[in-house]
Amino acid sequence: MEEPNPEYRSGYVALIGRPNAGKSTLLNRLVGEKIAAVSNKPQTTRFAIRGVITRPEGQIVLVDTPGVHKPGHMLNRRMMGAVHEALDGVDLVCLIRDAASSTGAGDRFVLDLVKESNKPALLLLNKTDKLPDKSKLLPLMQSYSSEFDWRGIVPISALNGDMIEVLLAEIMKHLPAGPPLFAPDELTDQSMRSLAAEIVREKILHVTGEEIPYVTAVVTEKWEEEREDFTRIYCAIFVERPSQKAIILGHGASRLKEIGVQSRQDIERVLGHRCHLQLFVKVEADWRDRPDLLEDLGIHQGG
Repeated sequence: MEEPNPEYRSGYVALIGRPNAGKSTLLNRLVGEKIAAVSNKPQTTRFAIRGVITRPEGQIVLVDTPGVHKPGHMLNRRMMGAVHEALDGVDLVCLIRDAASSTGAGDRFVLDLVKESNKPALLLLNKTDKLPDKSKLLPLMQSYSSEFDWRGIVPISALNGDMIEVLLAEIMKHLPAGPPLFAPDELTDQSMRSLAAEIVREKILHVTGEEIPYVTAVVTEKWEEEREDFTRIYCAIFVERPSQKAIILGHGASRLKEIGVQSRQDIERVLGHRCHLQLFVKVEADWRDRPDLLEDLGIHQGG
């Protein structure tokens, strides 16, 4: 049995920020696998997804929180509960800020959450690829530095991968010494059923563009492993109105077929083998306020 390495570090790291700050894109970039739904629409992430990064010097367990926003529906209240729960249970907080957008009330709200958490924190200024003149970062850095004692400030581009290795080293530096929390080959604690549903939901957002509001949810209803190299997956897509169902189906169900093809390709890549993916669209009025459906979707009441 190997002797424990006294220099080894491990811990939980919360990624927190406003909707569309790039949290899920960063999570996927850091872990190297698509485990969180990525979209240019706000509110893509609905519950904490842990991504595990294992290096010789340590292990980082990333918690991707829902975008910080004002609670409205029961769905939104539970999502904000997930943010508070994540902040309570981590060793380090990473506040992700869209460096290319102007400062608003939402940014102040997120900063206040970080302050209240009383946890060591890094400031990540994301989307630097959208800033041709990097000197524009300086006023933002100065403004945030006057508000909080950051352990470090790292300008990054989650999309392009700029400064990602620097960021990983910075995160590792601020984690406590300790053994790994997950096995080295584990990337996430999400089940394959959950990952499949997340991938389908991402493709819906991608394929429907601006036509459908944020009222879709996906749950994997059946998972049949017919052979070691072939799986049958059945996913239900929930919407609130028949008109939304029509948007997702498209003319002659062409749009649903496109969502299915794109989803299956990503799911097969993660599974490492072929699969059959069947999608159904179900109209469930007010699903965002129904505890039974939220539980089915894995969006639990915080305790």
